[in-house]
Amino acid sequence: MYEPTFFWQSYPLVIHMTIGIPRALGYHRYGTLWETFFEELNIPYVVSAETNQKLLDDGLKHTVDESCLPLKLYMGHVASLLNQCDKLLVPRFLRLGKQEEFCVRFWGLTDTVQSTFEGAELLTYHLKSRYFDTEPLGFLQMGRSLGKGTIASAKAYRIAKQRGMETDFRRLVQSRARLRSPAPQILLAAQPYIAYDPFLGGTVARLVQRLGGIPLFADGWDRTACREASREISQDIYWAQNREILGAIHLARGRVDGVILLTAFPCGSDCLANELVLRRVKDVPVIQLLLDEHQSQEGLQTRLESLLDMIAQRRENQ
Repeated sequence: MYEPTFFWQSYPLVIHMTIGIPRALGYHRYGTLWETFFEELNIPYVVSAETNQKLLDDGLKHTVDESCLPLKLYMGHVASLLNQCDKLLVPRFLRLGKQEEFCVRFWGLTDTVQSTFEGAELLTYHLKSRYFDTEPLGFLQMGRSLGKGTIASAKAYRIAKQRGMETDFRRLVQSRARLRSPAPQILLAAQPYIAYDPFLGGTVARLVQRLGGIPLFADGWDRTACREASREISQDIYWAQNREILGAIHLARGRVDGVILLTAFPCGSDCLANELVLRRVKDVPVIQLLLDEHQSQEGLQTRLESLLDMIAQRRENQ
C-alpha cells in the first residue's frame, strides 16, 4: 500500500518493508551503523546467519570460479536472504578519501547482485565521492525511500554514526587490554570481512588461542593513525583498507610477537600489500596464510605451530 507523495518527498511512503543485510564484506565494519539506523526508524531488518559451509556452497553456485572468496561468501549470504526480506541493503563503496579507494569488488557490488539475482530489490547508497562525504545524504535518501521523513532520518543517522564510533572505540580498548597479556601477541593483518568472519579469520583466531597465543586485529588501532603510518611501509598504496592494515602493522612493531598476513584467494590488492610487508618488515616474524574454499584446518594449524615455535625461540634468545 502506498501513501500520497508530497512535494518535499521524492519517494512514496512504504509500509511493512523488511530490509535484508548480508553478514559479509562491509557488514563487519559498518554493521552497527546499518542496524542502528533501521532500529531508530523502526524499520524491520534481518541479518543473514554467520558464515558456514552451506552459505559458501550457495555462493559458489552464483559466482564464477575467478571470483574472490569474500565475494563468493557474500553471494551466498545474499541468496539466503532473498525469501526473508523485501529489499537488500547493498551499498556501493568507492573511496574513503581523494586518494583512498576501495577494491573494485565494492565498486560494482550493486551491479553484481542485481545481474545475478534478477528481480531482487536493492537499497543502496554511496559511501564517499572523490571530493566530499556522501554518506549522510545517502542515509537520508534511504530513509525517505522507506517512507521516513528527512528529520527522522537525519536523527537516526546521527545516533547510528555515534554507535558505530563506540563500537570502534571498544575494539581499541580490547586491543590495548590484550597487549598487556604475557602470552605471545599475534597480529591478524586482514581485511575486517576476513578477520571477523567466524568461518575465515575466526578459524585462525581460534587456532592461535588454542596454541597459547593472543590474537589481535588490525582495526584494533586507530584507523586515521594507521592510514598515516602506512607511509612508513609504502608511499604508493591507495587501497583504503590495505593502507589501514599496513599502518596497523607498523604501529604494532615492537608491541607484538608475530604477524599473520591473512588473505583470501585471489585478492590482488592484498597480494601486492603483503609482498611489500614481507620485503620491508624484518624486525618481527611474519607469515602469510592464503584462504580459499578448499582450506584445511590441519594445514593452517601446522603453519601456526611453526610461527609460535619461532616466537618461543626468539623469546628464549632475548
